[in-house]
Amino acid sequence: MGASEYPPLAEVRSHLRVTWYRSPIEPATLRRLMQRSDLQGWLQAGGHLALGVATGALVWWCWAGGLWLGFALALFAHGTVASFFTGVAPHELAHGTVFRTKRLNQVFLYLYSLLSWWDPFDYGTSHTYHHRYTLYPEGDRENLLPLHPSVGRTFLLQMFTINLLTKPGRNFTKGGLLSTLAITALGAFGMIGSTRAPIRQWIQALHLDQPAEAWKSMWWSRAQLLFHGTVVVVGLASGLWVLPLVISVAPFVANWLTYFVGLPQHCGLRDNVPDFRKSTRSMKLDPVSTFLYWRMNWHAEHHMYAGVPCYHLRKLARAIAADMPEPRTLIGAWREMLATWKRQQEDPGYQYDTPLPPTAGRTPHDGQDNLQRSIGELAPTGLR
Repeated sequence: MGASEYPPLAEVRSHLRVTWYRSPIEPATLRRLMQRSDLQGWLQAGGHLALGVATGALVWWCWAGGLWLGFALALFAHGTVASFFTGVAPHELAHGTVFRTKRLNQVFLYLYSLLSWWDPFDYGTSHTYHHRYTLYPEGDRENLLPLHPSVGRTFLLQMFTINLLTKPGRNFTKGGLLSTLAITALGAFGMIGSTRAPIRQWIQALHLDQPAEAWKSMWWSRAQLLFHGTVVVVGLASGLWVLPLVISVAPFVANWLTYFVGLPQHCGLRDNVPDFRKSTRSMKLDPVSTFLYWRMNWHAEHHMYAGVPCYHLRKLARAIAADMPEPRTLIGAWREMLATWKRQQEDPGYQYDTPLPPTAGRTPHDGQDNLQRSIGELAPTGLR
């Protein structure tokens, strides 16, 4: 279905009602898991930022000492850390569930978004629809299936070096460095750019639906250009060319890990189904990847109870484990996605149907309270 065939989002809101299946959980347990903590927030948000500062300082130190092999290795490590600034850190902060103190959520949201060329306003609108209508394309085109789990050599070369040339496709992204520059520059003038890419068509629909957020997005693009332009000018004028590399280019360096752990969220799974266990994939990851990914490897649990802070998702997973499919390993998820993609080349309508355990419930039900439906403080004013 082309973008022009989808009804306006205001019309979608008036007629599309999804009665989601949510795994049963004791209300007292859910209330406890939804408690936010400034300490936990500082450990996650402050810790990730501190790690980025440390790897950036290591890049600077190797550059200053002319240690070029160390410089390359440090830049790879710094890019790996900084690539999770893009989309991952702003995602949970946009939900408003990281810190108990609202102002801290906002400060870190804008800081991470500024450093990573992220647009928290377009994303806040998009992600609200994504949670309300997950993989119902009328109301959610943040991830438009089918998604291609690419492992092409040219693509992977960019993922392990500098992501220059990837372009926006069927999920929420500005693409590589060059397309990000172009999209941000156009956004500063209130322009969308080419709508041949499905995600740009989605942004256009969001702007028509929420013009106040589109206006904020325009001014945010201007702030990004001013900030990163200043970094580049100062770096080049002072001879410290490493400065823009550490700050402005870093989110596009070594994107390999964020790609490998991020794509399995929905890739290859079912759309138009009111069960997050069928449309969303959870995975077991190592502690470092889990931290950098802000615990979003527990992604089905996050969709089911989006008001639960990321640092409580593992406890939530344990509480509802008997009702959930077995979490994949990262390798298992990729094998599943690649096998699904191969079959989709012969049967375009095929989608992987995640098997559920015998103990799982299967019937969506009405009467879910506001606590269960909460997505935190994500929604912009026009969608509350």
